[in-house]
Amino acid sequence: MENKSKENKMASMPMPALVLNMSLPLMVSLLVQSLYNIVDGIFVARISEKALTATSLAYPMQIMMIAFSVGTSVGINALLSRNLGAKKYDEANRIATTGLILSAAGTVFFMAVGILAAGKFATFFTTDPETALLCKQYLTICMVFCAGIFFETLAQRLLQATGNTTLSMVSLVVGAVTNIILGPIMIFGLFGFPELGIRGAAIATVIGQWLGALVALLLNAFKNPEVKFAFHNYHFTGSRLAAIYKVGFPTIVMQAMGSIMISAVNGILMPFSSTAVAFFGVYYKLQNFLVLPIQGMGQAAIPIVGFNYGAKNEKRMLSMLRVMVPVAVCIMLIGTVLFCAFPAQLLRLFSASDSMLVIGIPALRIISVTFVLTALTTIFGYSMSGLGNGVINMLGTALRQLFLLVPGIWIFSKMFGISYAWYAFWISEGFAALYAVLASIHELKSKNVISRSTPR
Repeated sequence: MENKSKENKMASMPMPALVLNMSLPLMVSLLVQSLYNIVDGIFVARISEKALTATSLAYPMQIMMIAFSVGTSVGINALLSRNLGAKKYDEANRIATTGLILSAAGTVFFMAVGILAAGKFATFFTTDPETALLCKQYLTICMVFCAGIFFETLAQRLLQATGNTTLSMVSLVVGAVTNIILGPIMIFGLFGFPELGIRGAAIATVIGQWLGALVALLLNAFKNPEVKFAFHNYHFTGSRLAAIYKVGFPTIVMQAMGSIMISAVNGILMPFSSTAVAFFGVYYKLQNFLVLPIQGMGQAAIPIVGFNYGAKNEKRMLSMLRVMVPVAVCIMLIGTVLFCAFPAQLLRLFSASDSMLVIGIPALRIISVTFVLTALTTIFGYSMSGLGNGVINMLGTALRQLFLLVPGIWIFSKMFGISYAWYAFWISEGFAALYAVLASIHELKSKNVISRSTPR
């Protein structure tokens, strides 16, 4: 076995190179995943509009599965990287084993929900029997065979915790590409395969997830000597569980927040016009794509901060922030320029009507002013998760996406009209960034990161 005393790159690699080395694969992973979601939607839309509606109705439950798997794995990632930094390898292995058990528990729970309640969930949102049936068919397959989501996410985070973000990217790309290839074959019955319609879309999805999980687990087994599953003398402890979900639970809440916000804003905009709702959907896709590089950097920050905090190397933690924050700000400044200079061209990518352009062009310019603030909230929030505090990330996201944004859009639209609703982003993003920065400074001081690393 490889000697574990070999210095981890998170302890020695120059910080600009480390940030690039760990963030770039995560950025590529997120971009591929985003591309898969877009392509999958295009294929389903070719079945029928009702099929597309059915997958949209299933989306909140899929988000919940992703939220639980990602939240649990983020908590494991943060705790694992701190123990690796402190060279507590046996405890790191126990944490990984706990993650395996929690992933199995999450799988069993959502399998049961899928078997017992997928049909009821579908009829709760639609009275159309065909749409409800399509939703039930799609959701049942995705939930009953959801093991791929949980074990793929866990295995990817174990790789990320030791700095192997490239290998994590490989497993995700394998799963996403498999889905993209199998999707049209199974949906439309190409190359002699039976035409399965929406069930084919679900089957292709779970096959991609299972294959991604298999690849990620094999990469851990053969390419990740720092972390092993350890069942010998293993005991499931409440303290370990609490430490995982201290970071993981806020992440679960944060992951689920986006879908709640979209539903609430759509409810506010619909009385004004369906075009406003359509524009907001387009904006959210554009903004999500722009934020992906920042999300990749944020995810890379968790193991870097956790490892160096465990190793008591506070200078490298602050060095990471000094590298990541300016880079994230520059990326979002470029996004602001693009949204301000080319709003019509961006909207026409989605075949925007003239009425959508009237609403969307000024709206994109108003909202884009806040992109830099989004970068600050995201980077500081994820970095504090690496210290074991997931609340800052959760509350920062809640302020910018829910607590301030939704009431703000409602108040501005009612008082001044739909064209002023978008100024709510200035308030929500501004307060979220201010909170994230100040709360992070307080956290760094409370953990003696700033004082111990500041030269006398």
